[in-house]
Amino acid sequence: MSQKHVFFFGDGKAEGNAEMKNLLGGKGANLAEMTNLGIPVPAGFTISTEVCTYYYKHDYTYPPELEDEMKEALRKVEQVMGAIFGDAENPLLLSVRSGARVSMPGMMDTVLNLGLNDVTVQGLIKKTDNPRFAYDSYRRFVAMYGDVVLGLKPESEDDHDPFEEILDAKKRARGVQLDTDLSAEDLKELVVEFKAAIKEHTGEEFPEDPMDQLWGAVGAVFSSWRNERANVYRRLNNIPEEWGTAVNVQSMVYGNMGNDSGTGVAFTRDPATGEKVLYGEFLINAQGEDVVAGIRTPQKISHLKDIMPEVYRQFEEIANRLEQHYRQMQDMEFTIQKGRLWMLQTRAGKRTGFAAFRIAVDMVEEGLISKEEALLRVEPDQLNQLLRPVFDAEQKRQAVARGDLLTRGLNAGPGAASGLVVFNAADAVKWAQEGKDVILVRLETSPEDIKGMDAAVGILTARGGMTSHAALVGRQMGKVCVVGAGEISVDYKARQFSVNGKVVKEGEWISLDGSTGEVIKGKINTQPSEVLQVLIEKRQDSEKGVAYHTYQQMMKWADEFRRLGVRTNADQPDQAATAIAFGAQGIGLCRTEHMFFGGERIDAVREMILADDTEGRKKALAKLLPMQRSDFIGIFREMNGYPVTIRTLDPPLHEFLPHTEKEIEDLAAKMNVTVKKLHETIESLHEFNPMLGHRGCRLGVMYPEITEMQVRAILEAACEVKKDGVDVQPEIMIPLISHVNELKAQEVVVRRVAAEVFEKYGFEVEYLVGTMIEIPRAAITAAEVAEVAEFFSFGTNDLTQTTFGMSRDDSGVFLPFYVEHKILENDPFQSIDQKGVGKLMEWGVSEGRKSRPSLKVGICGEHGGEPASVEFCHRLNLDYVSCSPFRVPIARLAAAQAVLKEKN
Repeated sequence: MSQKHVFFFGDGKAEGNAEMKNLLGGKGANLAEMTNLGIPVPAGFTISTEVCTYYYKHDYTYPPELEDEMKEALRKVEQVMGAIFGDAENPLLLSVRSGARVSMPGMMDTVLNLGLNDVTVQGLIKKTDNPRFAYDSYRRFVAMYGDVVLGLKPESEDDHDPFEEILDAKKRARGVQLDTDLSAEDLKELVVEFKAAIKEHTGEEFPEDPMDQLWGAVGAVFSSWRNERANVYRRLNNIPEEWGTAVNVQSMVYGNMGNDSGTGVAFTRDPATGEKVLYGEFLINAQGEDVVAGIRTPQKISHLKDIMPEVYRQFEEIANRLEQHYRQMQDMEFTIQKGRLWMLQTRAGKRTGFAAFRIAVDMVEEGLISKEEALLRVEPDQLNQLLRPVFDAEQKRQAVARGDLLTRGLNAGPGAASGLVVFNAADAVKWAQEGKDVILVRLETSPEDIKGMDAAVGILTARGGMTSHAALVGRQMGKVCVVGAGEISVDYKARQFSVNGKVVKEGEWISLDGSTGEVIKGKINTQPSEVLQVLIEKRQDSEKGVAYHTYQQMMKWADEFRRLGVRTNADQPDQAATAIAFGAQGIGLCRTEHMFFGGERIDAVREMILADDTEGRKKALAKLLPMQRSDFIGIFREMNGYPVTIRTLDPPLHEFLPHTEKEIEDLAAKMNVTVKKLHETIESLHEFNPMLGHRGCRLGVMYPEITEMQVRAILEAACEVKKDGVDVQPEIMIPLISHVNELKAQEVVVRRVAAEVFEKYGFEVEYLVGTMIEIPRAAITAAEVAEVAEFFSFGTNDLTQTTFGMSRDDSGVFLPFYVEHKILENDPFQSIDQKGVGKLMEWGVSEGRKSRPSLKVGICGEHGGEPASVEFCHRLNLDYVSCSPFRVPIARLAAAQAVLKEKN
């Protein structure tokens, strides 16, 4: 802990600066910086964040030196402001505000007008010759202190603020509507009534001694660092609790001294759109809390030019100066007292994702910042706001106001969609073919739902987490997806779901906001992203739009700096085409099982499963061969020379069989087998733990004819495409190996079939054989595995499951609790667990490349599109990450940031 705890600022001199945010908090550091710049700032002092840490570690007490340091700083403030704290004739009044190193607007507490009592209020009246202003300030102070420090708050969510109730009663008694219509005598009476209410409800007397007031307010602000809303905000924004908050004690200046006074908040650019225009609001004859509280309707900042032209000119000049100085969009608070402008705060302004990207690009083009700075200023995940369709904001607001918000789930697939509710995949396909927009509602999805998911505009599940089947596939398909909406009760038989007493039937409209997880009854219109109009719909007119220009520039700069390749997870040509439009450089995971569902394909798969011997299985697989070959031809053509990693069959066979009695009877009739035999087959394939059962390479080892068919389809497709002059780079990936011998057995099959195919075509295609590292033993024995494998792809979804011994589909019951209570720092299915899973990856890369220096290494779990995981993969020196198509731009940007952070 530093020796100094209190830092003064005022009269053009400050003991801090903008570089001291960790110690002074953002607000304190910027108040000091503005003071040093000669900008008019009311004098004050900042109590450091280290005092906050001490306060919590030492049972809510302060360092012994703090009192003397505060008194000395207060004496300097009195000298600058020409007033004395607690003086009966010329009182100095103070504000006490929080200020963490990262802005947490509205999360912590504030006390204004501190220092007023029955004696000093008379001095304020003499000083200003304005009794009404003095008692208005006094009643505000008593109410704020009573709330923040003494704890007189509404007892429940249904109760009104006790001070507002007393105020409203006074206005009714006087027959007025606005606070400003109350007289000085009315306000004086309110002070007495407020103090009486405090005594009645808390048992405490309102403190009259100004120093007691100051210490009470300082303690309340420090204590508010751990209030519920601050805790939630920190959790949502990954702000460490140990950072603490500073406390800023500052001279009061007043915007409520008449019509030549006012207060406001403004941004140097529009925080919603990023447009370069002074944006904000102000109120005449008001204090700052009035603007934020919404009690009165403020005016646009541009109107200040008409009311106080000289003040507006000065404010505009300061705003421009601050933006140029900080080279960031600024969020500023100001007060005008008797025609004199005072700046109370400046900070980097909160903004939408869209605005963040536009401002970054604009500032580069204005010469204000470099490309590198622009790339580091934006959050990769915010790219979703440039790519996804969004709801019409006013329509959505009206729907929520009507009470149509049904519930919230996990926002698994950003964007917005409205559709008719359907409850099974077949209906989703049928209705979509009829031209209807549908939303597929399921308890949870499985691979059998794939065609319905593809047909739907949105997916809603009652169960599952952010890496559930619905979430993974929905993201890959670019579908709006809300999962884990646990309040929903789905009744398939009645074809309806209910939530909080409301019933939604099949065929009724619902709307999903995949960015917030909200489920809303009824239809809300959406607007397609300008970026998608250009990249996917190929609409040339949209190329001139701001959104597309912003996206294009940012992606161009990202590609200049990133080292890491970015591929996509795609199973169909249209998904591959979308990913290429988003800048993918290949396919890192093509899941062949997704090609097995639907129509004749599922029938052939089931025929194979039901076959009694190898010949029977081969006969069934022969029916699948041309279908798979056709799929791969389409994908290879779309990828046009980019590498394509194709995973051989991975899921257990029971996933391809029916489960209900009627489905079993129908299949038995179609396959010309008895219901009994089908039941016996299903029973024989039953597994207690399918995740660790007969799947992946184990299927290929036991039934090599499956691998044979798939390899033949892949390489024949490659030869067909190469004949047409298109370059192809197939990479055949064997999944779920735990021992090198499993890979060896499968490699023998691959090489033999390859030789047969190349002999048939009379030429060869370059290809690789590799494996998916998703079992800890495979990672640990990577040196052995790499003697056979020409590439590794870390399947981090399953590697996380097997390392933690935790099912991603079942962990939703306890994982949120674990994260909230800091048992785990992050959800390991959303961001790579770098200390555990990451160590296995690090070992696997190092040992693998010792055996085979040319070993190509990538990642194909959904972590491949998560920024922190992408940065980790860069540090491991992986060759590429692979993710769902709509996350490709996010991975590109995160990969560039990884390089720049490394340089810095």
